[in-house]
This record gives sequence, C-alpha cells and structure tokens, in this order.
Amino acid sequence: MAKAATLRTLSDDQLLDELESARQELFNLRFAFATGQLDNSAQMSATRRDIARIHTVLREREIAAADALAGVSPSPAGLAGASQGSAVSAGASQGSAGVGIAETGDPS
Repeated sequence: MAKAATLRTLSDDQLLDELESARQELFNLRFAFATGQLDNSAQMSATRRDIARIHTVLREREIAAADALAGVSPSPAGLAGASQGSAVSAGASQGSAGVGIAETGDPS
C-alpha cells in the first residue's frame, strides 16, 4: 500500500475509503488463511500495518485540529512531545503515589 507521506496527501474521505478497503482486504486474507488458500501469510501483517498507518494519519489530523481550536501552533515535534508528555506526567503521578504508600507503610 502507501507510505505515510502518501497517505498525508489524501483527504479525510479518501483516507476513510482506504481504511475501509484495507479492512475488507484483511478480512479476505483472514478468510483465505483459515481455509488454507493463502500463499503468503506476510500479507496479513502488511495489511495490519497499513491500517495502523491510516489510523496514525487520522489521529495526527485530529490532534492538529484540536490544537488549532486551542490556538496552539501545530508542529511535528509538538505532536510527538504531546503524546510523550502525557505519558511522563502519568508516570510522575504514579511515582508519587508509590512514594506515599512507601512512607505510610514504614513502622518507624
């Protein structure tokens, strides 16, 4: 199928059409695999990766639209940082909860 750069040039409707056709292809590949008619099982993995690429591009656009509404300038580095930043802050809150538990469990 297409690389992510090619997918980014498509409109949302075209991406959704590509997603639907990729899902249909994956269904057909699974059916062929189950009946023993699939010669190259690597096609299933490639199709799943294509579906993931399409979902990634759609999610990037969703984040860019939300940032535009919030007045934040979207940037490729900002998109990666936003997803990593939430994971870091979630980890930080879990870490401080762990410290609190350790302090209250100390008998001295």
